[in-house]
Amino acid sequence: MKQLFDDVSFKASRMVTKEYSTSFSIAVKMLAPSIRDAIYSIYGFVRFADEIVDSFHDFQKEELLRDFEIEYYKAMTSGISLNPILNSFQQTVKKYNISDDLVQAFLTSMKMDLTKSEYKTVEEYQDYIYGSADVVGLMCLKVFVNGNNEKYEELKDAAMRLGSAFQKVNFLRDLKNDVEDLSRTYFPGIDLKSLTPENKQKIIEEIEDDFNVAYRGIVRLPNEAKFGVYTAFIYYKTLLDKLKRTPSNKIIETRIRVSNPSKIGLLAKSFVALKFNLL
Repeated sequence: MKQLFDDVSFKASRMVTKEYSTSFSIAVKMLAPSIRDAIYSIYGFVRFADEIVDSFHDFQKEELLRDFEIEYYKAMTSGISLNPILNSFQQTVKKYNISDDLVQAFLTSMKMDLTKSEYKTVEEYQDYIYGSADVVGLMCLKVFVNGNNEKYEELKDAAMRLGSAFQKVNFLRDLKNDVEDLSRTYFPGIDLKSLTPENKQKIIEEIEDDFNVAYRGIVRLPNEAKFGVYTAFIYYKTLLDKLKRTPSNKIIETRIRVSNPSKIGLLAKSFVALKFNLL
């Protein structure tokens, strides 16, 4: 029975989300049940592609990513894939009319990670972030507005800026792994091996500007999505605050985290803000 296989596929995407990101998994649980599976499927797709380029060093990453893309488009044509992550994602793409240019932009940035280690210009940096993060925000927004194109256009910029903010926070958080293990430098014109307080502050201000624009969009989201997105927003803002308090020369030495008890506290804070209409 195809429905049983589809159910298993979405459960697989849910499991991928839970195992790879407890914080994002918590945020998704705060979404309305009707849209959770769709967001899980988007996360599963982007996570698997990201894992190929970031983690599978003992394998032919170019071939794996190429096969992943080919199998996705086969699934789009046939309506099924025996890869449960692709099977669930292709259904979400069709149900919520996620345009192929968003998927292609994402895959293009993943391919860049296979060959490019340094982003020397602002244009290169922005192009990479658009494909690796902004379009993921737009995919999720397609689910949140559920066919309301007017709402989509209204919130499009805020969704992209939220994706940018999340990605840039990840860049700072993962500085040690990116620079030392993957030999990648995303921030143009900045020597990340000897990050100065001035350059760190410049990055922080850029992220805070993204967050400010993103917040103005979050408060206008449909109720089905607002709590979950705000929960993720608060988590990343807290992570940014920890990075702000960390000396610039220490960021490359460790990976800054938000503890699980703190995550629960942030969830409670988000609930109170929503319950008392403080957003």
